[in-house]
Amino acid sequence: LRFTPENGMGVTVYGSISVYERDGVYQLYARKIVPDGIGALYAAYEELKVKLQAEGLFEQSRKRKIPELPNCIGVVTSETGAVIRDIQNVISRRFPMMNLKLFHVSVQGENATPEITRALKYISNTKCCDVVIVGRGGGSIEDLWAFNEEATVRAVAECSVPVISAVGHETDYTLTDFAADLRAPTPSAAAELAVPVFSELAEKIAEYSKKIAVMPLTNCKIKQMELDRLKQARCLAEPLFRVEDEKLRLNMDEIRLRDIMNMRITSYEQQIKMLNGHIEALNPTGVLKRGYSIVYKENGKIVSNAESVEKGEKIKIKTGQGEFTAERV
Repeated sequence: LRFTPENGMGVTVYGSISVYERDGVYQLYARKIVPDGIGALYAAYEELKVKLQAEGLFEQSRKRKIPELPNCIGVVTSETGAVIRDIQNVISRRFPMMNLKLFHVSVQGENATPEITRALKYISNTKCCDVVIVGRGGGSIEDLWAFNEEATVRAVAECSVPVISAVGHETDYTLTDFAADLRAPTPSAAAELAVPVFSELAEKIAEYSKKIAVMPLTNCKIKQMELDRLKQARCLAEPLFRVEDEKLRLNMDEIRLRDIMNMRITSYEQQIKMLNGHIEALNPTGVLKRGYSIVYKENGKIVSNAESVEKGEKIKIKTGQGEFTAERV
């Protein structure tokens, strides 16, 4: 079913009627049920749209870029409709040598949905074309309903080849428009979106060819200018000048390094003299030279207190000029 039946909904039922004679009860064996009126179709349309949108089939991130210069374009439509003629006219005008493959399908009626899905699955599996246009002319919602069927919408979304939807006129929107990689307002517009203008490409190629043709000459001129500039350079015209210049620079660097080394040596010598002065000031021998002396006991212990030396005890006295022994009296 295209919709979910609800209590109170008006429907048209196709089938057969029988009578249960004993109870006088009529029975209806339904073969097909369709909503009663366009309002019910719109309800079914919105119901399926909400469902597929929740699944992410209409997300922008799923959309693929249409090839700028396809090798082959597939068209899924009726071979007897005006759509294929419009597409052929546009493509023959814009890019006459473009390969075009028609996949004939019914675009309305019971056979439309299975034929469209079968064609899209074939294209997806074989990749026989680079982009596919799915479309038909305008009509009522009932006429366009095959492009609102869930199977058709899923086939468009799952196709491995980029799909352009061109169903109906500019104001007609079907669910395949939301699932396709690109929606065109009309089949003719879809053809324009699918192929570039050959004459414009030819002009670009001619322009690039001219640039490529003059590029070697331009590069030669640039290199010749660079060579002339180098010839006038002093380092090439007078190579010994460069040597003398570098020699002078090295001599100046040598003088500067010598000055730096002498300054550092002088600084270090001053530091050494200052440290020697500190050491001399702390040296006991230096103190003795200034007239002081050191008193030792016989066991070598320094006498720092006169009371520690007893009468008659021998001591050793060291001066700056020598040492001698004495005895306390």
